[in-house]
Amino acid sequence: MSFLSLERLEKTYPDGTRAVNGIDLAIEKGEFIVLLGPSGCGKTTTLRMIAGLELPTGGAIRLAGADVTQLRPSRRDVGMVFQFYALYPHLTVRDNIGFPLRAAGLASTDVRARVDAVAARMELGRLLPLYPKELSGGDQQKVSLARAIVRRPAVYLMDEPLGTLDAGQRLAMRELIRVEQLASGVTTIYVTHDQEEAMSLADRIVVMNSGQICQVGTPAEVYDRPADLFVASFVGSPGMNFIPGEVAAADGRGLFVSKEGQVRIEVPLEATVRASAGHAMLGVRSEHIHEDADGPIVGTVVTEEYLGNARNVHVDAACGRLVIRDDAASPRTRGAELRLRLDPSQVSIFDGATEARL
Repeated sequence: MSFLSLERLEKTYPDGTRAVNGIDLAIEKGEFIVLLGPSGCGKTTTLRMIAGLELPTGGAIRLAGADVTQLRPSRRDVGMVFQFYALYPHLTVRDNIGFPLRAAGLASTDVRARVDAVAARMELGRLLPLYPKELSGGDQQKVSLARAIVRRPAVYLMDEPLGTLDAGQRLAMRELIRVEQLASGVTTIYVTHDQEEAMSLADRIVVMNSGQICQVGTPAEVYDRPADLFVASFVGSPGMNFIPGEVAAADGRGLFVSKEGQVRIEVPLEATVRASAGHAMLGVRSEHIHEDADGPIVGTVVTEEYLGNARNVHVDAACGRLVIRDDAASPRTRGAELRLRLDPSQVSIFDGATEARL
């Protein structure tokens, strides 16, 4: 039995809005799970139902073998970290961190020892006498995280905890969160729409859209083998390039041919059987499109984005707009002609009608 399981979990609001649509998810003890998806996809509602801040309208939540679906938040062994720090302004940092321990009735000496230990680990010792208004945003979020950690709950729940921080603070906090989680072994569910955060933190990523789970997998699985067109387009920066076409069987092998005929790539024979009426979409990541003097795809440079360590070059071709990953030291001239080829071992084929991976 999984440590934490969501079983046909649903949430429909009184106005008829269905935020979560019967999802199933099994999480093992000690896993770091990231719920990833666009705004409004149901990820925060799912987290709030696990926390007990929202009651499901269907399904069940089981934690360590117990049904906690209808339990109050205080009866669930979870620690919550919000995007906005939710610190008590009239309490010092020490008292903010120690608040859940005092609420649980721990002796003051035990509270002090636990707070000191967490503060030392998170380098908050010098801030203990201060009040929230005297802290930077990054330090306030560290205090919020320390308050969740000090309880030693069964599960950490984190709702976009880095959303208000600048890039440098986000990177430092991301490292702190992952190091702390690995050291403690506490099961963690983390909500974000930031793909870089998801990729760097997760043991497994749960990609959500329109209240449903589209794919569950390791970061590599989600990036390299997306389950459908949505995952392929949402995950990655930029998302996959798509080329419409058809798949058919010929001489005992499968073949994808783009609509204009420039792209012809051998694909698994099974894909030709499963495709709806043969219609398909080829997906390929930017780093798997290469310049080649003999390449079959002829395109024109439209623009480029300099990223420091690389460039994203936008190219118009007969098969559509493509974005290729290029060397940072090789700027492209707008209007220049390029010949390109795809790495056939790195393409994904999706059903043209259902949008599912074939």
